[in-house]
Amino acid sequence: MIRRALAVLLAALVLTAGAAQAAQAAGYRYWSFWDRDGDSWSYASLGPSLSRPEDGDVQGFRFAVSEDSQDATRPRGAAEFSVICARTPARDGKKRVALVLDFGTAADAPSGERPTARRTVCARVAPDATTADALAAVAGPLRYDSNALLCAIDGYPRKGCGEQVASGEKPAATDSTASADDSEGGASVGLVAGVAAVVVLGGAAIWQARRRRG
Repeated sequence: MIRRALAVLLAALVLTAGAAQAAQAAGYRYWSFWDRDGDSWSYASLGPSLSRPEDGDVQGFRFAVSEDSQDATRPRGAAEFSVICARTPARDGKKRVALVLDFGTAADAPSGERPTARRTVCARVAPDATTADALAAVAGPLRYDSNALLCAIDGYPRKGCGEQVASGEKPAATDSTASADDSEGGASVGLVAGVAAVVVLGGAAIWQARRRRG
């Protein structure tokens, strides 16, 4: 009976630790890049520095916390070339690319920062220009890391680039220290409380087993 109680205790401890790890599953905070295909978005197969859109194409960027491309959050709102580029007439020797810039929500913003409103812009650039060229023409300053990962559009965010974020992290706060403490402390307290509860239950089971044997 005591062995059975110990086995139950061990299993409960493993489940508690596993639940805590699942709650802290990581995502990444970054600018995702999208191609518009008809009425829907598809995750771009090339980065903006390699993509060469054609005249009339619509592309989008969305800042959010995502685990991977399958989980990535799409740009919001309407995205029609005829509307976005309505006030940018065609010109010989140039192409027009419609861009949707979605700076995301407060929940996805880095601590101490606020996203600006979503907007659309029409870039008129050289025929061989990349998406990065078009973006730089209408939404600078841009910021890249040493691996050419796009970190900021129009200066947002001010710092950070593709950093890992726990899935249970709370929305950004003005006090970065308080936000980090709340996020990490909540997970630690929950884990300690869970382990304590399991220990108490396990101890009670062992005591009852001994009592029956006595």
